[in-house]
Amino acid sequence: MENHSITSVHHGHAGHHHHHIPASLSRIFILCIILNLLFVVIEAAVGFVSNSVGLLSDAGHNLSDVLSLLISLLAIRMAMVKPGRKFTYGYKKLTVMASLLNAVILLVAVGAIVVESIARINHPQPVSGAAISWTAGAGIIINGLTAWLLMRDQKKDLNVKGAFLHMAMDTLVSAGVVLSGIAINLTGILWIDPAVSLVIAAIILVSTFNMLKESFFLSIDAVPESVDIAGLEDGLSHVANVSGWHHLHVWPMSTTENAATVHLVLEDIGQMEAAKSEAREIFRRAGVCHCTIECESENCSCESCECC
Repeated sequence: MENHSITSVHHGHAGHHHHHIPASLSRIFILCIILNLLFVVIEAAVGFVSNSVGLLSDAGHNLSDVLSLLISLLAIRMAMVKPGRKFTYGYKKLTVMASLLNAVILLVAVGAIVVESIARINHPQPVSGAAISWTAGAGIIINGLTAWLLMRDQKKDLNVKGAFLHMAMDTLVSAGVVLSGIAINLTGILWIDPAVSLVIAAIILVSTFNMLKESFFLSIDAVPESVDIAGLEDGLSHVANVSGWHHLHVWPMSTTENAATVHLVLEDIGQMEAAKSEAREIFRRAGVCHCTIECESENCSCESCECC
């Protein structure tokens, strides 16, 4: 019985999940962290002075965003570290762990906002509508600028996308807080402030859910959402000289790079290189940048074939 098994590892550029994060992104994150940290201090101070749970809850959320930006920055920097003997993939997986941790932090922040807002609805306290509006107005500028800085790279990495979505949502939230301040000035209704906080919590929850789900799936090596596994299977089935395939596995190496392995069963083992080349292109188009392809003849049985 003839058996041939050759492994081929291919490194290339492909689709959504194989973009190398530029070093300049670290500087962008540092600038965003400084801007948002300054705003958190100002917003929290005004919130305490004006007794606004809306501002305090938004400051708490913005502080969680600063922490998220720090975690993302650390993960991106660690992902740039070259692989070694102990960590042959490097520290790329930290980007997945960071996105999952950021999602969890946001959920904790949402819980805190909901608890405090409900308490303020039951026991409303006087607030300054003008202070709320002016401070939140500054938030629109800071959050909007941060979102703009991250917008260009948000399609390249889940952590950057998460940070961009947070900042974009915060811009909208700040706009809502401005409106609540105006409404309090016009109507004198104090429960408007905590009610807006509940709306803020709902917006954050909705925007966080998909990132939490995707981050969790990536952390347990599920097929990334960007990879069409059905299309990949169909493509492999139509590779010339391939009568079948098995042991197909696709998993994330990081939030930007995917890897895969597959065993191809060939009608003519002499056409192995052509089959591997065609299969590599299929993986590349599917967004898989690192693939290991093993080939075997139709006569190979799992009981006697080492490659299985």
